[in-house]
Amino acid sequence: MAAAQRLPTDWIAPDWPAGDRVGAVFTTRQGGVSAPPFATFNLGDHVGDEPSAVAANRQGLAAAMAARPVFLSQVHGTRVALLDAQTLDGEEADACISTTRGLACTVMVADCLPVLLADRQGRAVAAAHAGWRGLASGVVEATVNGLLHTLASADPATDVTPARIVAWLGPCIGPEAFEVGEEVRQAFMATDGQAEQAFRPLGQGKYLANLPWLGRRRLQSLGIEVVTGNDGSLSWCTVTQSSRFFSHRRDARVLGGSGRMAACVWLR
Repeated sequence: MAAAQRLPTDWIAPDWPAGDRVGAVFTTRQGGVSAPPFATFNLGDHVGDEPSAVAANRQGLAAAMAARPVFLSQVHGTRVALLDAQTLDGEEADACISTTRGLACTVMVADCLPVLLADRQGRAVAAAHAGWRGLASGVVEATVNGLLHTLASADPATDVTPARIVAWLGPCIGPEAFEVGEEVRQAFMATDGQAEQAFRPLGQGKYLANLPWLGRRRLQSLGIEVVTGNDGSLSWCTVTQSSRFFSHRRDARVLGGSGRMAACVWLR
């Protein structure tokens, strides 16, 4: 694998205690070749962008990381794919796990919450695409459990606990922009009465929902003690930070389409 290029300065390198053996990055809309409304670093090949531009951007991402990103076909579900060298782009799943060095777990987002996971010893990593449907349905739980199972299978003599895992939450639609209906609130309240704290009433059956709070609560309820990244503040909001982030909710209606960013984590 070729040496990594310097990452574009606008991209986000997670600040988390994952160790030197783990690489991670969150791309922004800067640094690529796509034309508006996908300008410029769109990684989604399903949004109407020029295929050659998407291919060039994906090649640029791989070169910058010195790792191969595996792009899933995401369906807002809970399936977790275990990646290996033979895994091709397009496998239907909303989360993935890798123990193969140089093979990056990758999820694409443009308002949904990306969740990156790594064990502290740098033996396995995972990524999950958590829109509200996936989050309410258990994609985070499925990913964490899959990662723990993978670690335990690789090292049966070691007691593998959730405290061994660290997590990072990437940019997503923020709590001042995510207007939802009663059905979304009920989907979370059905399994966690404390989830009511994440919903601020607007009247007429509408609420503002705090997606990063909900993601963080899910992780902490599983026993993951270290969760860094998105704290729900304005700088993490994909909708309001239009010069830095793509947002499907903001752009699709006005511009006819929106690009996709990627959250990637891999073993060096």
